[in-house]
Amino acid sequence: MRKFKRYLYDQVKKDLSKKMVFLGGPRQVGKTTLVKEFLGKNKIGYLNWDIEQDRDKILKRQWPLTKILILDEIHKYKSWRNLLKGLYDQYHEEKKILVTGSARLDYYRFGGDSLQGRYHYLRMHPLSIAELKINTEKDLLKLLELGGFPEPFFSSSKIESLRWSNEYRSRLIEEDLRSLEQVQDLGNIELLAIRLPQLVGSPLSINAIREDLQVSHKTINNWLSILERLYSIFRLSPFGSPQIRAVKKEQKHYHFDWTLIEEISLRFENMVACHLLKWVHFKHDTEGKNLELRYFRDTDGREVDFVICNKDKPIQAIECKWKNKEISKSLKYFQQKFPDCSCIQISAIGDSKYLSQEGILVTPAVQYLKSLI
Repeated sequence: MRKFKRYLYDQVKKDLSKKMVFLGGPRQVGKTTLVKEFLGKNKIGYLNWDIEQDRDKILKRQWPLTKILILDEIHKYKSWRNLLKGLYDQYHEEKKILVTGSARLDYYRFGGDSLQGRYHYLRMHPLSIAELKINTEKDLLKLLELGGFPEPFFSSSKIESLRWSNEYRSRLIEEDLRSLEQVQDLGNIELLAIRLPQLVGSPLSINAIREDLQVSHKTINNWLSILERLYSIFRLSPFGSPQIRAVKKEQKHYHFDWTLIEEISLRFENMVACHLLKWVHFKHDTEGKNLELRYFRDTDGREVDFVICNKDKPIQAIECKWKNKEISKSLKYFQQKFPDCSCIQISAIGDSKYLSQEGILVTPAVQYLKSLI
């Protein structure tokens, strides 16, 4: 597998000089590879809760005599917050402490003694156009086909990518979910995980899924929240404003592994969603910017794929098209309502690039996405 410097390396290094660093993100996104770069060749200082020998050392507080200590998947330990608080308070002047996990550490940190003020939290995302320095439509389509996780992408094999994706989903349910969540009905959660990729691109109807699986609305919503916490999916809320008659309740969802989506234009939309969320999270985690990724849909059926908001104010609206097409009427409507918001229409295929009379930028997706992170 190709080795190269990941986009969060410099930020992790900078933050480690001040506090503990929590690095969260989907499993196999490259967290362990990144953090091990801070260790020497023998990798002393790395302890993984999933490895029995390492787990025994953690429970006995037998810490390696190193300046950097990396604790991987430690959030699976019930008392991990108290352990880290004591470890930091005792050793923070002599050890740099890095904590990684394939789940939302900001959620699993709740309860117990507070860790507030002792850490910086960074979220790591799959590979992207900007991170890979992609400049061509051909290479964008390769990323779209193979996905943004390092192992399948650098295999350059569609077959290996499909095999990886199938195995990935199974391990997520059988290993991560079992160890972190109190759920009995794993079979139905797996059915839900299989069903969700078919529903990308439209507001998610929990009632329809509830009828399919014959469980309650509350149960489905709980399962979706679990899949979010495990970085399998993410949900976007609609953008609402007094200036528009917006739909306020239904959320859309997307997958961190966009290769799960069969229909190519929806897969492209999902890939763009991942790129935008990566940028939003990066700006929030490293600069403290209060950004959110949402979508727009009103009661008249007008819809814009993505809206980036800063403190509830829309600053950028993005519409995705597979090929060059005339500008979306919904995007024109949105631009009229919010003239200070930058409106952009991108396409996976084609090289048209111009500024419309309304002030909407039409551009190839690769040109726009490479300006992110």
